[in-house]
This record gives sequence, structure tokens and C-alpha cells, in this order.
Amino acid sequence: MRYDFQSFQDQGAVPHLPSGRWLWRAPLAGAVLTAALPVLVHAQGGASAGGWSAVDRAIGRSGKAQPGEVQKYSFPRGDLHVTVAGVALKPALALGSWVAFKRMDSSGSEAMAMGDLVLTETEVPAVVARLQAGGVRQTALHNHLQHESPRVMYLHIEGRGEPAKLAEVIRTALATTKTPPAATPPQGASPFPLDTAALGRALQRHGTVNGGVYQVSVPRAEPARAEGMEIPPAMGVATAINFQPTGDGKAAITGDFVLTADEVNPVLRTLEEQGITVTALHSHMLTEEPRLLFMHFWANDDAMRLAHGLRLALEHTKSKPPTP
Repeated sequence: MRYDFQSFQDQGAVPHLPSGRWLWRAPLAGAVLTAALPVLVHAQGGASAGGWSAVDRAIGRSGKAQPGEVQKYSFPRGDLHVTVAGVALKPALALGSWVAFKRMDSSGSEAMAMGDLVLTETEVPAVVARLQAGGVRQTALHNHLQHESPRVMYLHIEGRGEPAKLAEVIRTALATTKTPPAATPPQGASPFPLDTAALGRALQRHGTVNGGVYQVSVPRAEPARAEGMEIPPAMGVATAINFQPTGDGKAAITGDFVLTADEVNPVLRTLEEQGITVTALHSHMLTEEPRLLFMHFWANDDAMRLAHGLRLALEHTKSKPPTP
């Protein structure tokens, strides 16, 4: 299923101002929300340069510090029971909404926020309306998987402004969905049935186990920028590779390669040659430099064989050098 913003306008957005603003009639119990599409939040004040406690309170959960002075918040969709080809997806494999913040000045009064929200099709209109009303922009809306049941959409977002205010807008939008509240992490890790050290050697990059999934992040060699600001890898511009064990040494894999245009077809050919299906190819952002394309993939097979195939694909990208 394909969404576009012309269809949103046809469903209730009407011209309002010469500047290109719109009145949004959202299906929220008859409420009418007014949104100015080009406008971003620029309230005063915010989190101090020394912490993110105000954002934690505003968004309703604690974040985690990431490299590049990024604070990241995760919203696992544990309420969704999604299957692909008989595999029940763990939230950490492909059902994890997230939002990351990075301050834009030393005072901490302004930040950039980027994220990816996992939504059912019926949740999309209300979330878009709330975000637009609060000045948080949408930069992409599409699939990442194929043949999943039920259907899942991925909404990419971007905002600039006072970080706690941005967090409040995002929390209000997610409140229209069935996204679960923050949960207490389980005590004690269950044994992971795959040899992660061997997978790391095969990939020549090592990751960590999170939520029953082995996750590997591969930053690109050159920095990406948006509107004059460098975007750290933790804000969604690193190749993501996830392994979920499916028994007998097999794993379901998914994630996305972050690519420049010249890398797209060599990576696609290599993945297909290695029995890894490309499930989507699209953009996630609007103003990034260089232009980046995101190639999503899926397979369920011998984990070591898949790791080898993914490494061959990585060799066609300008990523940071492999782990020694």
C-alpha cells in the first residue's frame, strides 16, 4: 500500500495561507487540528547541556547515550504480533520505533530530532496529524518488509526546536497508537543460540544482543549532513544488520544498507546472488548530503552463510574499515 501527501490533502487538508500552510481536519474524534507544514518548533529553554532529564520526562521514558552526543529513545512495538513467512518477528528485529536527539548549540536550548515510527496502517493518519500540529515534519512513509502480516508502515520524522517540546509532540502522537509504555528490562539475559563471535568474524564487524536479536551497526566512512549539521550514525545513517535465531543454526535477517547512488546496484546484485531478498529501496530524509538511499533486505537461512553474504555486500559500500 502506498501513501502520499497529496492523498492526505485530498482527505481533508485545505489551502489556508499563501505561505503554503494548511488546515488539517484529522480523524481524531471530530477534532480539528491546525498544522503549518513548513514550520518547525522553536520554543525557548530546554534541557541543559549536562543532561536529558527534561526530555526523559517529556517523552515518558529514559533514553540511552549514543556516540556523537546523541540521546536515543526506543519504543518497541511489543503489542504487534507480526509474522513473515512463518517467522514471528521480535520487536528488536524490525518492530522498534525510535527517536534520537542531538543538541545544536552549547546551551542545549535547541536540538535536532530524527526518528522512525513503526505503525499499523490505521494508526498513520492520527500520528501524522499530531506531528504536523506540533511542527514535527515527516520525511518518508513506506514499507521495510514484504508479505508481513499484519501490514506495517514506517514513518520517518525530523524536527528542530526545544528538545523537551519536540519530545512532548512525539509522545502525544504515539499516544494515539497502541505503542506500549516503557517496560522494565528483564533481569538476566537468556542464552543466545547463535555464535555471535563467529558471526562477527564473518561480517568483520561485531555487534550486541538486544531483545533476543544480534544487532550490528556499520557506520559510513564519510559524514552525512542535513541543513548544515552533521548527522551522527546513531541518528539513522549507519547500515543496520539484525539476526533473529530461528532454530538449527538458522536466522531471520533484516535491516537496511545506507548507500550512495553508485553503490545501489552492486549491493543489490550481491545480496540477490547470496539468497538475500531486497524488500525496499527508498529515501528516509529530505535534505541530506550526500544523497542517501536505504536498501532493506530479508532472508531466513543458515546464519553463517547469510553473514558471509552480507559481508560481500558491505564490500561494495564506503563504510568504515572492518574490525581488525
